[in-house]
Amino acid sequence: MAGEKKFASQADLAEKKVTFERLSEHAYAYTAEGDPNTGIVIGDDAVLVADTQATPVMAQDVIRRIREVTDKPIKYILLTHYHAVRVLGASAYGAQQIIASQDTYDLIVERGEQDMKSEIERFPRLFNAVESVPGLTWPTLTFKGEMTLWLGKLEVKIMQLGRGHTKGDTVLWLPQDKVMLSGDLVEYGATPYCGDAYYQDWPATLDALAAFNPEKLVPGRGAALKTSHQVADGIAGTRAFVSELFNQVKLGAAAGKDLNEIYKLTYAALKPKFGDWVIFDHCMPFDVTRAFDEATQYRDPRIWTAQRDKEMWETLES
Repeated sequence: MAGEKKFASQADLAEKKVTFERLSEHAYAYTAEGDPNTGIVIGDDAVLVADTQATPVMAQDVIRRIREVTDKPIKYILLTHYHAVRVLGASAYGAQQIIASQDTYDLIVERGEQDMKSEIERFPRLFNAVESVPGLTWPTLTFKGEMTLWLGKLEVKIMQLGRGHTKGDTVLWLPQDKVMLSGDLVEYGATPYCGDAYYQDWPATLDALAAFNPEKLVPGRGAALKTSHQVADGIAGTRAFVSELFNQVKLGAAAGKDLNEIYKLTYAALKPKFGDWVIFDHCMPFDVTRAFDEATQYRDPRIWTAQRDKEMWETLES
């Protein structure tokens, strides 16, 4: 863990290969080797896009691929949570409604501006053509608990199953197709980002998600999961990472160790099992810092700013 490690993902400049694949009669997955995923639902009369890519220019590639399979209007955007890399491309789609949980809306009010500046600093490659972003993305329709959208005869269930990756996490479920879009509640071969997480709630939220017995699932990052076995594997892997990391940090905090020492011990403990997952080195400082906060004195995640990011990085990585 040398001091010259570049801040966050600023050394990550290699372009990723995009895959656009059909998962069921109505669901498609837009994935890119561990970059943030987009899910697409094509109903009888309209299209819904879940998570928009980070900028309107990047969203054009999603739109181009949608247009290869349908000419139906893109009427709905779903924000699975508030993170900038998920929401700032929304303006490109010209949707009639931008749907989010009320908790997600509240987080945008509280910390959307700081989060946007923080994430743009962390992920230069993911914010390609950041000048095309017109500002924060504001939901036009919010819900509490769950809502149902009908795209003609296609039932689309939009639900908050509990807190995990953020307070506002939202999943989309297609009962007819047995397909789930999980947002960052589930990752596959990609390290969960837990800087805004509720570690103690996340495993139970995964249990609630698994109870639907999805046959296919689009995770927040990583390849689309196309069998029940792969779905179970993705859920189990995410649960293992979150649980093992929080347990390590709790033990260190209970023993009176400081954040620096806990970070080094936790990194060493998780590296053999999870070190080859995408963005492991990027996520770990944020993940351990949030775990330390939750294990000690902060039930709710503190706001990340570009300044706080850099101070944390220097403290843990130098």
